[in-house]
Amino acid sequence: MDSPLADIAVELYTGSPAEFVSARNARAVEADDAGLAAQIRDLKKPSVAAWVVNVFAHERAAQLGEALQLAEELREAQADLDARALAQLGRDRRALTSRLAADAAALAEARGQRVTASTREAVQQTISAAFFDPTAAAAVASARLVRELEPAGTFADIADTLVGGGAPAPPAISPTPVDEVRSRRERRDAERAVREAQKAHDTAAREAATADRALRDAAVRIEALTRRERELEADLAKVRHEAKRAREDAEEAEAEQESLAQRVRESEEHLRTAEDALDRLTTG
Repeated sequence: MDSPLADIAVELYTGSPAEFVSARNARAVEADDAGLAAQIRDLKKPSVAAWVVNVFAHERAAQLGEALQLAEELREAQADLDARALAQLGRDRRALTSRLAADAAALAEARGQRVTASTREAVQQTISAAFFDPTAAAAVASARLVRELEPAGTFADIADTLVGGGAPAPPAISPTPVDEVRSRRERRDAERAVREAQKAHDTAAREAATADRALRDAAVRIEALTRRERELEADLAKVRHEAKRAREDAEEAEAEQESLAQRVRESEEHLRTAEDALDRLTTG
């Protein structure tokens, strides 16, 4: 439960920016407790970007809460992702912060506040910081933010300077059911198995293609050396020796090609097994 000061701070930090000082002073006068009145007077006026975020956090708490919960789950999952998946995750995260910033700006403009491009960028950076840092997430969710946040910052040691009305409590994020956590873990394991199987298959396929080229090259050499054998009777002994070596190379390449072809077949079976497992988890 928030303190009386925190409740008053939310009211002030989501009210009209132009009337902040007068509203703050009026609430201080209304306070029955002298200590509370002093604390109210000490509340700093929020920056425009912080005010935009506060209004959004207050009026779209459910939407913001879902986004912060998703961000927390993504932070936990990203350790299992490869470079390509991490890049996609980054793009998805930026797209989400952009949408939330646009919604926050639209909400502020509906209240008659002009939101410049630089303010909107600061709003997006602040929401992005909340996605990466739990302390920033708590500050954003409190609707008592005093200033915009840098996405690359760390805030655990300065939490009480980010907001007015006392350090923010962690955002209310519903715990993920155990069965859902297990299902997501199993799905990530299955996806990782598919990626590993695909990687092994691709490697085997590349090696098989190299062996095929070596076999074709050996066949060309055999044909050329055999032709020289017919044309250069004087050098017949030497040509026959080289042709014998070429045939041995061809046999070795053919044996290698057969071995790698078997690896390709085995990797394809492994890939199918992994994909079937993933399909069962996805449709199960």
